[in-house]
Amino acid sequence: MNAVDIIIKKRDGQALSKEEIDYFVRGFVTGDIADYQAAAWAMAVLWRGMSREETRNLTLSMAYSGETLDLHDVAPIVADKHSTGGVGDKTTIAVAPMVSACGLPVGKMSGRGLGFSGGTLDKLEAIPGFRVDLSVEEFRAQLAEIGLVVSGQTKRLAPADGKLYALRDVTGTVPSLPLIASSIMSKKIAAGADVIVLDVKTGRGAFMETLEEARALAHAMVDIGQGLGRQVAAVISDMNQPLGHAVGNALETAEAVMTVRGKGPEDFWRHCLAIAEQMLILGDRARDRATARSMLHKVVRSGRALRKLVEWVEAQGGDASVLGDPPAMAVASIVKDVVAPRSGQVAAIDAREVGLAAVDLGAGRRRKGDSIDHAVGIVLQAKVGDRVAAGDRLFTVHANDREECDRAQERVLQAYGWAEKGAEPPPLIYEVIG
Repeated sequence: MNAVDIIIKKRDGQALSKEEIDYFVRGFVTGDIADYQAAAWAMAVLWRGMSREETRNLTLSMAYSGETLDLHDVAPIVADKHSTGGVGDKTTIAVAPMVSACGLPVGKMSGRGLGFSGGTLDKLEAIPGFRVDLSVEEFRAQLAEIGLVVSGQTKRLAPADGKLYALRDVTGTVPSLPLIASSIMSKKIAAGADVIVLDVKTGRGAFMETLEEARALAHAMVDIGQGLGRQVAAVISDMNQPLGHAVGNALETAEAVMTVRGKGPEDFWRHCLAIAEQMLILGDRARDRATARSMLHKVVRSGRALRKLVEWVEAQGGDASVLGDPPAMAVASIVKDVVAPRSGQVAAIDAREVGLAAVDLGAGRRRKGDSIDHAVGIVLQAKVGDRVAAGDRLFTVHANDREECDRAQERVLQAYGWAEKGAEPPPLIYEVIG
């Protein structure tokens, strides 16, 4: 058995055996299989796909490529959520403290940005001092102490996915259903979550652009999780326009903080409720959506969710003084308001183009190892369905380079579509599976 034969077999559309998948994953982790071979294999998977059995075997192989956590000595039920990636998706930063404040422990392994979508770890690092590199021992201890922890992958937990995740971002192999499903679920299995709520995005700003693709991915992940005895649901949500108003690490983190304060954008708040409700129901904290929603409103209004957010930030070394009203995150040197070029209704905002504009500003990575500028990004003042007059403020660019600012301005302007009347915002949630 060798790597080249396995690459060729998948290139030619044949199914890989469990033994072949285990061999390839193990060799990639140990370094016996080189990055360029793994990149070729990932491209073959992108083009040829994987069967249900192959995807399940790949997930298990990556999950057990290192240690796995059993957290039942820490908490009887631990919840997790994961987004398949979107533009302006800062949901974890708001949902995690809300759910934890309702009495359901949240322990989550997160990732960094992929392509035009942002990553939770990059956003959390916009908080000065916030540590995302917790050891397994620190992960367990913090979960036991405050009921909330979010950390990056360690070399001990799902190391195969950690290596493959970074490689996919720079080799054009991100939008592969089996690679996405196995990446997400291997982390969840390795991290020991009992309850897993999957936020599966669909639309122009998602890796699954069509509803059919999103459904296929949702079913694949739910099948994997339920087959391993986990409580799993997938919420299929819209990503045809950015979620909320802010796109960019510090800007999104600040918006999430304001949402925990009860002052966030309406669409983002409703989205957070949809995800958090499922977590509370699957985690046996609420009997139905109405009960869950009432609990979530209560912890936000009472300030308990905000106190949990502060406790979480301080536990991971972050400076909680920046979580004020308004939050005092990193600030770009150039803040430029851009006005509407015409009067009318906003009929569309191409989320992918907005995300790419943020990457061009430095909010994302073009190459593996690129640094992130936490301060830069875009804040949308008008979204789909809003009526504006020519000269009204449309969006604001936050930049640290004048030329990059000008390019982002033009790219976001081109992302807007217009109508005289009749434009309606897309639905936030399409369906729940599982």
